[in-house]
Amino acid sequence: MRTEYKIYLPLGLFFVVCTVAYWFFGRVDGGRIEWVGIAALALTALMVFQIGFYLYFTARKMDLRPEDRADGEVTEGAGDMGFFPPRSIWPFWAAVTAGLVFLGPVFGWWLTVLGVGFGALALAGWIYQYYRGDYQH
Repeated sequence: MRTEYKIYLPLGLFFVVCTVAYWFFGRVDGGRIEWVGIAALALTALMVFQIGFYLYFTARKMDLRPEDRADGEVTEGAGDMGFFPPRSIWPFWAAVTAGLVFLGPVFGWWLTVLGVGFGALALAGWIYQYYRGDYQH
């Protein structure tokens, strides 16, 4: 985790500098300030800082991982990283759902409502995929 927060915190500082530079140089017609860009950059900086501080406080509670140490070896990180299903159709249905929800404002809000309904089914199927079928426990 130490490696990750050392990436995110300077990245947050970069977005703060970009926000200030945009405020100085981002004037539009007549010298007016363009607030949408400033708000977007400021919120991006806050989001990156939030992730960086979360990683920082989580890293303080954990032991050092091999990738966080200068003398760490690749073989120290060997082994199982987690359990991943061999195949699942539910990520596909979640992507179809996201497509329906995102296309809703373009083609009609009814499409968003339909996507949310399909999303509930896709999420339930993804969560409970190991309670039915070939991978049942």
